[in-house]
Amino acid sequence: MEKQATRDAYGQALVELGQTYENVVVLDADLSKSTKSADFAKAFPERFFNAGIAEQNMMGMAAGLAASGKVVFASSFAIFATGRAFEQVRNSIAYPHLNVKVCATHAGLTVGEDGGSHQAVEDISLMRSLPNMTVVVPADGVSTRKMVQNLYQMEGPAYLRLGRPAVPILYKEEDHIEIGKGNLLREGNDAAIIACGIMVAKALQAADELAASGIQVAVADMHTIKPLDQELVLKLARQTGAVLTVEEHSVIGGLGSAVCETVSEHFPVPVLRMGIADAFGQSGTPDNLLEHYGLTVDNIVRNIHKLLEKR
Repeated sequence: MEKQATRDAYGQALVELGQTYENVVVLDADLSKSTKSADFAKAFPERFFNAGIAEQNMMGMAAGLAASGKVVFASSFAIFATGRAFEQVRNSIAYPHLNVKVCATHAGLTVGEDGGSHQAVEDISLMRSLPNMTVVVPADGVSTRKMVQNLYQMEGPAYLRLGRPAVPILYKEEDHIEIGKGNLLREGNDAAIIACGIMVAKALQAADELAASGIQVAVADMHTIKPLDQELVLKLARQTGAVLTVEEHSVIGGLGSAVCETVSEHFPVPVLRMGIADAFGQSGTPDNLLEHYGLTVDNIVRNIHKLLEKR
């Protein structure tokens, strides 16, 4: 299966935007080779600014440029973009509803050997808590490029969560990806898996394994965490009566929390949340870390069986 890192797709999408729109400006905090914003810097050096190792200042610069009419893509690692610069994102970008897209790479456990200090597993929760903030977690390279285009067209602040390693390409170029509308990738009536980011591919693999034993599971790519596609969530809850959420993020405050809030308020059914169980990451290879924290195809299959027992 063809693979591409979502950060690589992000770099490509920035260049495509820059070729079409002269008001696009890109900022980075001395990590442009890793975030792939270096692609834009090479193509449009007059519209690229390296803020240095000063993420808080970069967010202030982004706010100023956006207030001057630019559409700003501010790039860094997720741990710095959401953690170190949280107050600036909150007060300088989200509060005044400025047109800044905070685009964070190297999110989640799959940063790998850099360890817990660099593995942002609470970033979705932080950004989701901010008023005015749209939160997007694409599953592959195609959806990443489409979402970058969508974020340009959207007025206001947004958080785009991207990863380090290459992941399977799930979408075709002609597929429709829309902010706030999840994509149902597989039909099924026995249970539903709602996933985001790198876990979408694993959810589809698990659905294939379950189908071999006669269990038909729906799989949805919930690429937009905020605003959540409540209509799709409730449709799957009513259709299946059992929902499993899967994310490379803490189970607190992320996709699982958003789905549980919706289901509990509007149509209560059993829900299991798969993610990182209130813990920091640690150093290891991406595959070993996903195995250690239970984010595997086998564990998705086991949790579906647990859900079916509860239904």
